[in-house]
Amino acid sequence: MKTVSVKQSSVISINESERPLLSAGDVLVQLHACGICGSDLEKVFGQYGQPSMKLGHEPAGIVIDVGPGVTEFKKGDRVFTHHHVPCYDCHFCNHGNETMCPKYYQTNLSPCGLSEEYVVPEWNASNGGILKLPDAMTFEEAAMIEPLACCIRAWQKCSYKSGDSTAIFGVGPTGMMHVMIAQAKGFSKIFCFDVNDFRLDFAKKFNITESIHSSNENRKQTILDNTSGQGVDLAIVATSSLKALDDAFDMVRKGGTVMMFGVPSKDAKIELDMNKVYSKEITLVTSYAASDVDTKNALEMINSRQIDVKRLVTHTYPIQDSQKAFDHARTGENAMKIIITK
Repeated sequence: MKTVSVKQSSVISINESERPLLSAGDVLVQLHACGICGSDLEKVFGQYGQPSMKLGHEPAGIVIDVGPGVTEFKKGDRVFTHHHVPCYDCHFCNHGNETMCPKYYQTNLSPCGLSEEYVVPEWNASNGGILKLPDAMTFEEAAMIEPLACCIRAWQKCSYKSGDSTAIFGVGPTGMMHVMIAQAKGFSKIFCFDVNDFRLDFAKKFNITESIHSSNENRKQTILDNTSGQGVDLAIVATSSLKALDDAFDMVRKGGTVMMFGVPSKDAKIELDMNKVYSKEITLVTSYAASDVDTKNALEMINSRQIDVKRLVTHTYPIQDSQKAFDHARTGENAMKIIITK
């Protein structure tokens, strides 16, 4: 079977490996679709600052075997699989910080999610890490469950009201998910920022307030002119760009919230005018990854058509063309969500 990994900086390796063995409680899944996300790109092309270098944490497929003792899943089940599941019993979990749980990082898919076949470990399989898919949900839609779950988790950390305004910095796939969530929550004004003209034009199809190039010298004034001179209530930074983070602090209103959602490079640093942050009472919130509770919520939002993730998928590549897929995702040329298939 083919397994994708990082060979060296900017280079993908596609290795032939043996089918992994199953232990008691494990579930073996055949990959049908797996999305490429910002953290994957950072692992391949940047300097990822988190412990795991495994690729593929948005996989969906079909169960092809189960280990001894598995009764909840059977061969032929169509499933989404989450790569990490917390313990729900430690200090972090008890404070709602499930993605900080030590167990969360120990529960990886093997060899990884971007493999023609992969093992879901017993802990994940028995603690909510596998979700059965509705018959009408495609594998490409299911591959969007994890990134949408990350967005849902971020929104749960923010304060907002129906009718509020938001600026979303970086309108790649997750940025556009934030757009759709804002619409679902009744936001009255949605401003989109990016350096990619295709994505700025793509965002316009979603009936947003305005799509603005990040280099536009009048970008802040545009926000002020459309928010009674106040700035937006919520600024979401869905990019690794620290310039975007700086803009977010500049364009959020007094008492507003900045959500840092994009994946920064290791050791990334920014200079902030802390007097401005303090005097404006700006709240900075960060959000990392998602729990299996968030994935369940994401599946329901997709299944109920509250969020139409199909609109975001622009390209698919077979697993043997993973290097091309990652190169394309890195440039973002005429692309939104890129999915790798079996």
